Amino acid sequence: MTTPFSLKQRLPLYAEVMRLPRPIGIYLLLWPTLWAVWIAAHGKPSIKIVLIFTLGVVLMRSAGCVINDWADRHFDGQVARTKERPIASGRLPAREALYLFVFLIACSASLLLFLNWTTFFWSFGALALASLYPFMKRFTYLPQLVLGAAFSWAIPMAFVAQNQPPSALCWLLYAANLLWTVAYDTQYAMADRDDDLKIGVKSTAILFGDYDLLIIALLQAVFLALLALIGYMLHFGVIWSSTLGICVALFIWQWRHCRDRIPTHCTESFLHNHKIGMIIFLGLGLSYVL
Repeated sequence: MTTPFSLKQRLPLYAEVMRLPRPIGIYLLLWPTLWAVWIAAHGKPSIKIVLIFTLGVVLMRSAGCVINDWADRHFDGQVARTKERPIASGRLPAREALYLFVFLIACSASLLLFLNWTTFFWSFGALALASLYPFMKRFTYLPQLVLGAAFSWAIPMAFVAQNQPPSALCWLLYAANLLWTVAYDTQYAMADRDDDLKIGVKSTAILFGDYDLLIIALLQAVFLALLALIGYMLHFGVIWSSTLGICVALFIWQWRHCRDRIPTHCTESFLHNHKIGMIIFLGLGLSYVL
């Protein structure tokens, strides 16, 4: 396939490989980041911090998508859902995708100029995890665990950026988000399980097998239990309890929706987690205000 020559022709391909038309990954990364920003600031974060971390989420998630597609360029063409991705289909050269990845990382790194030096050093962990994750599915059935670590790294960064040491509260939130990430990314992997088995790609969906829904439910239950403990430590009241109750109902909907394991239903349950993150953020904000 002919590669577009002009920048104007390339921009839609850049947006596609960065998944900008499909922002679910931005939401799933943004909500826990904002939870941490609010908790570290005791409910009163500065606009500067909120903007920097929001922009950082967009840039790092985009960079993660680019390096993921570059790493999977020989696999994506064999999977029905991913065979038309820009790199796999040949519409975007692999080398050019690497240039885009470096550019996005550089833009993200520039945000560190507005934060303290401690945050700068912590950022190397984010870069390492984001770069490592795409290759894990070749070596372990737990790539979702690495993704959870990567998606949660902004949590301690939000604390140190606001001159707060990563406390027990911080690491409880980190653990909660990691478990939630493994749960929803397993739902995502369930949609590709048949194709992944054929091409040799590993995932928790394959590892869990017939126990996938049970393990997802257990991960979600521990996630909510850790959030309940965080609420207790922060002296949150009925609003927080109601928030977690709503999340229980939404998780039950997810279980019922994908219990037939039809790929489209699994994907829809995965997408539904955006609502979980948003509701928890709203409950967190209201708990601080009231």
